[in-house]
Amino acid sequence: MSRLRSGARIALIVVLAAAVIGGGAAWFLHTYEKVEREIALPPRGEADYNPLYALKKALQADGLKVESRQRLNLATQKLGAHDTLLILNDPRSMTPVESRRLLEWVATGGHLLLRTPPENSGNEETSVPILEALGILLTEGSPECESLQVEGQDHHIEFCGGRRFFFNGVEPELSWGDLQAAYVYARLAHGKGHVDVLADFDFLTNGDKIESTSRRIGAGKVGGLRDLPHRALARQVLAPNYGQGTVHLVYAAQMPSLFRTVLTQGWPVWAPLLLALLAWLWLRMQRFGPLRPSPPTERRSLLEHVRASGEHLFRYNRRALLYAAVRNSFLARLRRRDPVAAALTGEAQIGAIAERLGISADKIRTALQPPSSHDKPAFRDRISTLIQLRNRI
Repeated sequence: MSRLRSGARIALIVVLAAAVIGGGAAWFLHTYEKVEREIALPPRGEADYNPLYALKKALQADGLKVESRQRLNLATQKLGAHDTLLILNDPRSMTPVESRRLLEWVATGGHLLLRTPPENSGNEETSVPILEALGILLTEGSPECESLQVEGQDHHIEFCGGRRFFFNGVEPELSWGDLQAAYVYARLAHGKGHVDVLADFDFLTNGDKIESTSRRIGAGKVGGLRDLPHRALARQVLAPNYGQGTVHLVYAAQMPSLFRTVLTQGWPVWAPLLLALLAWLWLRMQRFGPLRPSPPTERRSLLEHVRASGEHLFRYNRRALLYAAVRNSFLARLRRRDPVAAALTGEAQIGAIAERLGISADKIRTALQPPSSHDKPAFRDRISTLIQLRNRI
């Protein structure tokens, strides 16, 4: 009976668990609603550093041949007679030689698009050789934006942050603006070609990387070439040689410096390393205050070692060894300087030494006799006499 009851209990638990799971699944399927959301991912690769990447892809999709590069290099960049060249960079970066060569190319039938230099660039130099050659005079101050209306689209305003300009002795084919507020766009004929000068190129950029001053009334969203009015304006600006040659896009890569990248994004690495370095320096630092003088260097003089060895023998009652060494040194020099006196013995030798050096025989006799081991004054006297005798031979 107990086995039957336990089996029934287990079956009941399984049934209840299945009912709970089934009810939860039914509730989830009844209340679940599938919703699709589009999330704009940050640009990668060329789209991250090329502000004209969207224009490049749009022109390629329209069947045009497009080349883009960061800087203008007329030595390697060959321009055809019907090509189009758009320079997004500040025109003040071009040299007078480059400006002259560009205008010579335009005169053969090319189409050049330039922008005016930004007013808040931090550069007080307002001389732009290529604009002066075209008869373009820059203005100071930025008036209100220009209106742009495309049929079927919301109202736009453009060139809000661009630098306007006037004409000096030239008559443009097309212009946008007036004499009172200055101009934001002009198309000038130059030889067989054309030069378009604009206050800025914000409407040609990607729109999600470069902050644009063009904006839609009532909507705080910047679209760049994603907005249809911007695409229409871009098509009109590129009209003279559209589809006839190669479109060259020159942009300035907005790449941050390596130091700034490491400083702003690499702090999780360099901050702990800096703290570890400071902690190690703190542990190695022994004291505050001025530097201590350098300790005296070790001296390794042979005379000091000999003197120290003699003091050691004298202190430990080895005076007989010291006396024998000095006496042998004296006798060795005597054999070299006076072999006759060295060959004698006893009183005859003492007399010969006394006669040669002019010293009393008693003093020499005492010096040549070993002193008592405990008589320190006698030891010093004999050592001094033997050194004196040795030096006088």
